[in-house]
Amino acid sequence: MTRLLIIEDNPELVANLYDFFEPLGYVLDDARDGATGLHMATQNDYDAILLDLMLPRLDGMTLCSKLRVEFQNPVPVLMLTARDPVEDRVQGLALGADDYLVKPFSLKELDARIKALVRRAQGRQVEGTLVWEDLLVDTRAPQAWRQGQTINLTPTTHKLLLCLVRAAPAVVKKQQMEYLLWGDEPPESGALRTHIHDLRLRIDKNFTSALIETVHGVGLRLHAPGEVTPELSHSE
Repeated sequence: MTRLLIIEDNPELVANLYDFFEPLGYVLDDARDGATGLHMATQNDYDAILLDLMLPRLDGMTLCSKLRVEFQNPVPVLMLTARDPVEDRVQGLALGADDYLVKPFSLKELDARIKALVRRAQGRQVEGTLVWEDLLVDTRAPQAWRQGQTINLTPTTHKLLLCLVRAAPAVVKKQQMEYLLWGDEPPESGALRTHIHDLRLRIDKNFTSALIETVHGVGLRLHAPGEVTPELSHSE
């Protein structure tokens, strides 16, 4: 079962995509503007994203860049556009898009391209897991493993951990984590701290070395045990 996010503001095209892909067994979500699309892409796990280039609120190029750089999200992205200049294609691919299709297009060709992207993405994972040092994280279920022990996660700590593993060893900013969990309406200031504390208890407390470290005034990152970086600490 392939879960697909469609970020497209043309309602007729979206309806056609639903009519074609749902009978094939795809599970579809859609967003009609870029800001909503980015929020959905960072809130949920998708096998691939169809991304229109020209969108209200946030254009496709900027959305793709934010998805890759700010959120370190590797989900395959296929850009859809009515334009075909070489510069647009080169820029889209440089910003992290995996493929590019010009409107109008064949739905059968689109299906084939999506399947190819999903196959390649699955090949980059190890049986549906992401790995950092001795930590393995299930990309689908809220579960991880470390040093042979199974770690049960909440949906929220699972999202945070996936984000950290995908970005490792780079820093994930506090603002990125808040947007990942709550979009444009984060709750009171202590909510993120509570979830980070919960994640630390699950991932680090019962093990000989801590993986999660704070970059003061910036955010969190995963590090390699034994690595010494003075500005980092184990406490939030």
